[in-house]
Amino acid sequence: MFTREQVLDALRNVEDPDLKKDLVTLNMIENLVIDGHNISFSVVLTTPACPMKDMLENACRNAIKHFVSQDAVLNIHMTSRVTTPKTQFSAQIKNIIAVSSGKGGVGKSTVAANLAIGLSLTGAKVGLIDADIYGPSVPIMFGLEDAKPNVSEVNGKTSIEPIEKYGIKLLSIGFFTDPGQPVPWRGPMASTAVKQLFNDADWGELDYLIVDLPPGTGDIHITITQTFPIAGAVIVTTPQQVAVADATKGIGMFMMNSINVPILGVVENMSYFTPAELPNNKYYVFGKDGGKKMAEKYNVPFLGELPLVQSVSEAGDSGEPIILADKGLVAKAYIELAQKVAQQLAIKNDMAKA
Repeated sequence: MFTREQVLDALRNVEDPDLKKDLVTLNMIENLVIDGHNISFSVVLTTPACPMKDMLENACRNAIKHFVSQDAVLNIHMTSRVTTPKTQFSAQIKNIIAVSSGKGGVGKSTVAANLAIGLSLTGAKVGLIDADIYGPSVPIMFGLEDAKPNVSEVNGKTSIEPIEKYGIKLLSIGFFTDPGQPVPWRGPMASTAVKQLFNDADWGELDYLIVDLPPGTGDIHITITQTFPIAGAVIVTTPQQVAVADATKGIGMFMMNSINVPILGVVENMSYFTPAELPNNKYYVFGKDGGKKMAEKYNVPFLGELPLVQSVSEAGDSGEPIILADKGLVAKAYIELAQKVAQQLAIKNDMAKA
């Protein structure tokens, strides 16, 4: 007969590689039940998108077999409870993630949309705010050009119901404006409109609320970062020096003392071209390692390279983001990006509470 302490002592030898503590100390072991040679328990990960789920499960099995008994019959349930930063927007929304770029045309909105779906595919509850007031992309990328959210008055307060598609709750200023007309708003009016997307929406429970920011470092960025508790920011660039130079300004903005938003990492979009007929070939047509070098310079994580393929733009134009339309290289890259973003966010949340 095994004892509870034997099992827990064995699991103290399994360390979370990101948080640098053992699973027992981190209170990640729950529902431990021992019945003769049968041992069952849950490992509560910090995110359903944890890229090391299988590795941690194998480590738990090996630890018990080695330190307790080879005869143990194990039933390990891998589950998750998404962590939160020290300050939350609301009890229902655990983490707000900003997706930013220094300039337009680098595929920031494509990254934001596919990141949101990538997190959702792992089992997380996800929302997406299109805060790009002057160039909203979400209605087209999700095939919702004619969609209009339900707006009602509840106890004298406006309530907006986000539109749900592909498992993502969505709001965009594009749902409230004429797609064929410009939005000639001054800064204060634009900032007020963005605040409403946060404050007046009935988001329900969300693990992650992704915010697709406008390009640059203007009024909207300052309004959002100083009004709402942003858990972390993802910086999108392309390899060219002109894009990297502008993205560098974005990193500098988030690091300002008056803003101080954790940088989850840099992702380099359109890194290389891979022809459909040569799926194993990479052609670095815009240069190489621009985003990686920028990440190293500012000592922030490099979240990886995303390929330049024609199907990405085609998928966005058709209203089905590439992570759903593709079954190969691109979808895999976005799934890995979602895992890395969730991983870095869990690390930042742990550091903030230390």
